[in-house]
Amino acid sequence: MKQFFVVCLFLVSCTQQQPQLQLVEKETFELLMKQEVQLIDVRTSGEFHGGTIGDAQNIDFNAPDFKAQVSKLDKDKPVLVFCAAGGRSAGASKVLESLGFQRIYDLKGGYRGW
Repeated sequence: MKQFFVVCLFLVSCTQQQPQLQLVEKETFELLMKQEVQLIDVRTSGEFHGGTIGDAQNIDFNAPDFKAQVSKLDKDKPVLVFCAAGGRSAGASKVLESLGFQRIYDLKGGYRGW
């Protein structure tokens, strides 16, 4: 009976989807954008209005309601996130991960590297 329990525990742990948080290069980010994803620009509104990537949605990482805003996103769809250089998007990615998002892709070098 003990062996059966160990095997079941192993199978459950292997089949559970683990969060996937990846820092990706521009080329990979571009390929991911061609899929059904949520593209999030976590810079300020002023930075966003000065130019963004694709049809990104602006959710300011420094806004007091950031966590509430990203909580409204679909946890089952991949999230592509970027900021100016990578600092804020790294923080945003950790928040998304803590909220249960499974596939998070952070643009290495941010908008400046785009």
